[in-house]
Amino acid sequence: MTTTSDAECTALLALDPMPPESQERYGPHPSQVIDLYGVGGAGKRIVVLHGGFWRESWDRTHLSPFAAALAERGMSVALVEYRRVGGGGGWPTTAEDVDAALEHLGAPPSVLVGHSSGGQLALWAASKRARAAGRAVVVAPLADLERAHDLWLSEGAVAEFLGGEDKVAEAMPDADPMRLLPRVPVEVLHGTADRDVPIEQSRRYANNWGGRLHLLPGVGHYAPMTPRTPAFDVLASSLR
Repeated sequence: MTTTSDAECTALLALDPMPPESQERYGPHPSQVIDLYGVGGAGKRIVVLHGGFWRESWDRTHLSPFAAALAERGMSVALVEYRRVGGGGGWPTTAEDVDAALEHLGAPPSVLVGHSSGGQLALWAASKRARAAGRAVVVAPLADLERAHDLWLSEGAVAEFLGGEDKVAEAMPDADPMRLLPRVPVEVLHGTADRDVPIEQSRRYANNWGGRLHLLPGVGHYAPMTPRTPAFDVLASSLR
């Protein structure tokens, strides 16, 4: 049976990739790269961390239409790539790449955006960096890693990310946003029809740390990141 999230995934991946206006490297690894859209724009500076359960099979390309659409609305967008599981990444390397990318970009952005597992990385950065951004906006985030691991989301993605089942308990205190006090204001958007990341992830995080939670009725996992959808319009408005 095709779910709302399945249909949204198909629609997002059907979009043509949008090439960046320029690109910068923050390290020697092929994945240590940042694509820039809306260069020189006078609007909000946005840094985007993509999702994909931290796996090599999902890179930043699927969010290039999202970044380009924000640039069309006057925003200056940095779409960050990072090393992922299966390509030299995993815990803590992936998080260290995010930290290095933010350091490379210099002045903190207006908003740090993270989708899905990118939401976990954004929340991690928001807790570890005193000036990570003016605020963080996370969409359908993996915000409760312990619960996500218990549910065996995406066939054990959390254990893969943290280095294997024998590393989970050791890594969890430093990786799980539920255990990390954010240093910047956090807003959370989550679709009520999301079947990839349960909405309880966002509810538990918002209840725990006082983040603002915006529920998107009937929306699955990918629509907020897909230009020309009502959910995208809600997200874009929140970024402004």
